[in-house]
Amino acid sequence: MNPTDAVSFTQIAVSLFLIMNAVGQIPLFVAILAPYDHSHQKKIIIRELIFAFIILLIFNFFGDALLRSLGISQSIIGMAGGILLFLVALEMVFPKPKDASGLPKHEPMVVPLAIPVITGPGSIAMIMTFAHDTDNPSMVAAAAFCAWLPSLIILLLSSYLKKLLGEKGLQAVERLGGMLVILIGIQMFASGLISLVKAEFP
Repeated sequence: MNPTDAVSFTQIAVSLFLIMNAVGQIPLFVAILAPYDHSHQKKIIIRELIFAFIILLIFNFFGDALLRSLGISQSIIGMAGGILLFLVALEMVFPKPKDASGLPKHEPMVVPLAIPVITGPGSIAMIMTFAHDTDNPSMVAAAAFCAWLPSLIILLLSSYLKKLLGEKGLQAVERLGGMLVILIGIQMFASGLISLVKAEFP
């Protein structure tokens, strides 16, 4: 792996970690999993995070082929992904109260924790864009794992972190991450727009 690849790897891993927003999802996880004992909570978190990672891998390795079959250009995905990231980041900067009201009372399975809480439209668009731009989905998958693993650890420690940081601390960390995701979204949108202009006006 040359130095350029190393930088790209780090950028991808950090970007995906930020958009997964594990710290910002702690209150929601705590609220949804409150009815279960601590050991069962851990099993649910591990299972849901595994589902989320598998979904990311599917779009990482097969997203480009899906786009080609639908006739959607990568520049459009880049622009749409940038808009999605911007909207997701706005919710991170100006968070709404996270609770389990209105959600099913049965044990969560894939929805809503794996999708869309951890693996949402923003992370899916981001990993598809990275896989296309680097032309190295295996490297992107490794970077995604490096983003996924600390997210898993954070959520396994969610009840402890909530007590340690408190609501204000969690919001501060989430807003800082949101500001960085806004920059990533603008960059993704700008890159997609430039690619579209080059394709239409060579």
